[in-house]
Amino acid sequence: MRLNKYISHNTTYSRREADKLIQEGFVKVNNKVVKEPYYDVKKEDKVFIKGKPVKEKKLFTVIVYNKPKGELVTKKDERGRKTIYDSLPAKFKHFIPVGRLDFATEGLLLLTDSPKVAQALMESNLERIYKVKIKGSITKAMEEAMKEGLELEDATKGAHEKTEIKSMKFAPFYAYQIIKNDPKYSKLKIALIEGKNREIRRFFAHFNREVLDLKRLEFGGIALNALPVGKTRYLTKKEYEDLKEFLKEFEKSKRKEKYAKTNNSNKS
Repeated sequence: MRLNKYISHNTTYSRREADKLIQEGFVKVNNKVVKEPYYDVKKEDKVFIKGKPVKEKKLFTVIVYNKPKGELVTKKDERGRKTIYDSLPAKFKHFIPVGRLDFATEGLLLLTDSPKVAQALMESNLERIYKVKIKGSITKAMEEAMKEGLELEDATKGAHEKTEIKSMKFAPFYAYQIIKNDPKYSKLKIALIEGKNREIRRFFAHFNREVLDLKRLEFGGIALNALPVGKTRYLTKKEYEDLKEFLKEFEKSKRKEKYAKTNNSNKS
């Protein structure tokens, strides 16, 4: 983890304050002054600020935010548009969003004070459940693509105009339910195990269907339930237990991957 990030996560200093402390020579790593904010802190490193050791946090917090339409999942917007941090209570201003929901998408967004937890959840294949309303009907070709997956060389329809992602491979939907199928508009509930850039909008745009409404209802078994729009809540005890179990398994699988890579490189 980067040194400035390590300090901001494990102390009350903000990232900007951490940068200043580092640049002014108040930070030591293993008793040596380090003036590079992007220094990579290893597990065995000991970090000191003004002679006092920084203790790594073992506990973490995760919150659910019911994001309204018209907010960006970013700290600042160069065009001055509203961001989630304009609405979130001050005590959550340093929390990291788990992935992104675009400007016009609403619903469940997880945020955490732990970079490790955020990264694990973003990399996971946990279910993301959405409610979708599209203009027009649902065709057999669309259903087939939902079941079999889809690979597009040009997946820019439905994407942001400045997107750098041109091609995209869509995995089969984990599950889907057609609630209404009508020539005017249709409604579905879908479950994905990926979180690609504007994936749902791109998928339906390929079939010339505009997404009119998109709302995320669940992520990894954590649901919005009756949480009002624009409000937050902490995870329940059961949700924390399930999350800790997931993180334990995630760490195990990462260690196995690392071990397999090391073995393969030694053989070659």
